[in-house]
Amino acid sequence: MALDIVIMAAGKGTRMKSRLPKVLHRLAGKPLLQHVMDMTGDLGRARTIVITGHGAEQVEQAIAGSGAIAVRQEPQLGTGHAVQQAVPQLTGTPDDRAGITLILNGDVPLIEATTARALVEACAGRQLALLTIELEDPSGYGRILRSGDAHGGRVLGIVEHKDASPAQRQIREIYTGMMAAPTALLKRWVMALTNQNAQGEYYLTDIVAMAVEQGVPVVATHARSETEVLGVNSPAQLAELERRLQRRQAEALMEAGVRLADPDRFDLRGELLPGQDVEIDVGCIFEGQVVVGDNVRIGAHCVIRDAEIAAGAVIHPFTHIEGAKVGTGALIGPYARLRPGAELGDEVHIGNFVEVKNSTLARGAKANHLAYLGDSTVGERVNYGAGSITANYDGANKHRTVIGNDVHVGSNCVLIAPVTIGEGGTIGGGSTISRDTPAHQLTVARARQVSLAGWQRPKKAPK
Repeated sequence: MALDIVIMAAGKGTRMKSRLPKVLHRLAGKPLLQHVMDMTGDLGRARTIVITGHGAEQVEQAIAGSGAIAVRQEPQLGTGHAVQQAVPQLTGTPDDRAGITLILNGDVPLIEATTARALVEACAGRQLALLTIELEDPSGYGRILRSGDAHGGRVLGIVEHKDASPAQRQIREIYTGMMAAPTALLKRWVMALTNQNAQGEYYLTDIVAMAVEQGVPVVATHARSETEVLGVNSPAQLAELERRLQRRQAEALMEAGVRLADPDRFDLRGELLPGQDVEIDVGCIFEGQVVVGDNVRIGAHCVIRDAEIAAGAVIHPFTHIEGAKVGTGALIGPYARLRPGAELGDEVHIGNFVEVKNSTLARGAKANHLAYLGDSTVGERVNYGAGSITANYDGANKHRTVIGNDVHVGSNCVLIAPVTIGEGGTIGGGSTISRDTPAHQLTVARARQVSLAGWQRPKKAPK
């Protein structure tokens, strides 16, 4: 049975007070719309149609390459008008009852695949299936109208909040904005919509009354949780949903054995793949894909993106790691920065205010204080002194520094690449090294110390 998925993404989001289209605001590091589109990938083969409007160019650019079809709604005259724009893209003919159209909202990002699939199954190509839920405060949502007083009465229609009577506003069962309908019937219904209502808009919800009048069964499928049907209309709602999602992710990690110091002070904006006995302190942010081995300890307020951290490593507080690999038993930080291309071997030590970029450090190498290693190959057991840097950029090109095994680099040295420091060599503190140095020798390159007798420090002229 052919499945079309229509995602409503045309709204302006006035309450966001932003130039960015509402569906492109980020939740857990990913646009709201992308959350919905990623979920649809779990529904099997389907055509996805995204209805754009406000900020259409930006939204269409965001979904470029996804395989989704973009259809513009200009002007925006309501939800029914939005689906009218998608009708030419829907599969099937007016007499074909085999197809199903699933309608989702681009600003309701946490809808789960199991819920969406249940909605499609409830439709079965012959019924109109609505996704509903009961809320303590249903303000702003369309209310489900049923026959009789029983909760299980037949669905007769939906009344929008703005058009509801005081009695109807007491109803707690609301329409979430998501439905599944036989495609052929949906096409006929939406093209018959009128805008005779308080807002002068074409409401998609009016098709419920059409279905009832034509004897088409209308069924309600209930969402499993409030979180998966909450929409985003303001920065406050976005922040609330962020905390709900982060709490859900934190609980899943704790169920897997991760020990979080405080699950309410944890942010995952991608995928975290933990080993056993991992400990994470407060305020840490994980982005992209982060792989963490057994017995890793991560201190407070670290930011880790697209990284691999091997077993037994300790990441001290306030460390930033991006695109890097950390070896077994390594000690990193506090206040260290590992940039893309940093690959640290086993038992490497990177201390406070040390930056490593596009460099490999072999087993046991240490750079403990206030140093920079860029475009470097560092051997085993190297001791890299405080204040030392590799001068790897000549203003046009990057060059590499090679430091052999067991080298000792003194404090405040400048290694001007391309340069090789011979194995077992020592670089005297304060040296500027611009030529290769021999193995197992002391190399010093600094001006001779001079003291000038009789010299006087300049004084300020009297005012």
